[in-house]
Parts: sequence; C-alpha cells; structure tokens
Amino acid sequence: MKKLKKSIALIYGSDMGATEEVATTIYEKMNIEELSVIDVYNIKPSRFLDYDILILGVPTWYIGELQSAWDDFFPKFQKIKFEGIKVGFFGLGDQYGYPDNFVDGIGILAEVVIKNGGEIFGYWNNKGYDFNSSRGLAPNNTFYGLVIDEDNQYDQTEPRIEKWIKQIKKELEI
Repeated sequence: MKKLKKSIALIYGSDMGATEEVATTIYEKMNIEELSVIDVYNIKPSRFLDYDILILGVPTWYIGELQSAWDDFFPKFQKIKFEGIKVGFFGLGDQYGYPDNFVDGIGILAEVVIKNGGEIFGYWNNKGYDFNSSRGLAPNNTFYGLVIDEDNQYDQTEPRIEKWIKQIKKELEI
C-alpha cells in the first residue's frame, strides 16, 4: 500500500449492502494505507474533523431521501464545519425507477458541505445516465461525485470506480 501524509476517511451508509460493497471496492482499489473505512452508524461528528480528506458514500432511498443511517445522522452532519477539509462523494441510485430523484443523496450532503466551508473534489460527468432531475447535479452540470446505478448499469460499476479513483488521485495529488 502507498503511504501518504494526508489522512483519509471513507464514510458510508448502507442498508442492503450495495453501498458497502462499492465502499469496499473503492478502498481496495485506492490502495492507500491511511484510508479508514467507517460506517456512518459508527462515527461521531467530531471524528469528521480528524481527517484532511473525506469520501462520503450515500445511496438515495425512496423518492429522493437519505439512507437510514445518513438520515439519522443528518442533524449532526449539518453542524460540522468542513473548513480545510476536502470532500468527495459517491452515490448509488436507480435512474429508471427514480428518474426525478436520481442520486439526490449526494446533493443533499454536498449542499451541507459547501454551506459549511468544505471543498468538493471528484465531480463526475453525467453522460451515460438517463434521468430527469437530480439534486446530485452541481451548478456546473456534473454530479457532485461518482454515481453508481447497480440496478441498471451494474456492468459499469467497476470501470467507473477505476476511472474515478484515477481522477481523484490526480486531483488530490496522491
């Protein structure tokens, strides 16, 4: 594993296991010693400040809602000051089942990070997805982070993860 001077946490929420699987794949493919993987159920808000870089994984549930662990944690999340912290996102969603709320979860979290002074990295092109609207779209019309659709495009999950990891390693100079 590559050794870094920066500390990185990959924090995710997962009810059915798909987001946890993607988190595990990202962890393995990043191959960085200082990368901690934490379920959002098991973290206190103050721990977010222990890291220079955060990668947050969130599936979107129902009609544009946060996954249960993120939903429970959200009031505390809104109080975290992200100044000096770089934050990236990966989100899971179903573009055909929920085309009007596709990966809203990453947008819900990104809006808080921006409001509370964080710097977002890892924006992801929205080409190759078929949806009507998404809070996950940044003002520059890219997603706030990597977007995975395990329901409809499972064959693209691993190539997308690999491409995104190359992108963020370059952006973060790691």
